[in-house]
Amino acid sequence: MSIRGVLFDLGSTLIEYRGDWREVFKRQTRDLIAALREAGLNLPDDFGARYDALVDQFYTRGQQDWIEYTAEYTLQLALTEAGYPDQPTGLIKRALASAFAEGEKLWRPFDDAYQTLDTLNAQGYRLGIISNARDAANVERLIDNAHLRPWFDPIVISANVGVRKPNPRIFQLVLAAWQLEPDEVVMVGDMLDADILGAHNAGLRGIWAVMQAERGANDAHSDTIKPDGVIQKLSELPELLKKLDSAMA
Repeated sequence: MSIRGVLFDLGSTLIEYRGDWREVFKRQTRDLIAALREAGLNLPDDFGARYDALVDQFYTRGQQDWIEYTAEYTLQLALTEAGYPDQPTGLIKRALASAFAEGEKLWRPFDDAYQTLDTLNAQGYRLGIISNARDAANVERLIDNAHLRPWFDPIVISANVGVRKPNPRIFQLVLAAWQLEPDEVVMVGDMLDADILGAHNAGLRGIWAVMQAERGANDAHSDTIKPDGVIQKLSELPELLKKLDSAMA
């Protein structure tokens, strides 16, 4: 059975990050607090530290149980603890948008992204995105900033569906939408645990994109999670798909 669909991760797979993660995370919290105070909330001095602790707590829990705890949920909980329960959804969304704004400027498409997507599209592959992210609006803006939306349907974001890679359920959503079998679809991503293990959990093959894959988590899994193929750049993908197809024949 030949490959008919290709799923992509977003960050560090289709778009690359040009910045200092630590500085951006600090800036996010500062900008979030500034937006909330501008909205009239008299937050305590330790609010930022408590919010950051909750983000870390829910990220770790999400990694363990493959559930997505959204940025809106985490912020609402932090505000409740600070004495501001039941804040309007619009305020929460605006504050989070302010927090993510500077970081969003530091992502750009890989140089060969458009050419590769055009090639895959011309060859008849169905293309989709599955992104682990605690804020869906942030991902949607990144996709639009990079002008990637025309190539992809569906776009599945963990914050919208409640589960995150490597949970097989998030892959099954796309299989059902495409009405394809698992061995007709491959997943391309930079994380061995989320993308490659996730693909394997759902019966898909996984292609490891290593353009920005130097992470401690990948080092930890390098001996136990084996991708079905590796690409050093996106433009290598069309030829690799042909090789995978030939191996199946």
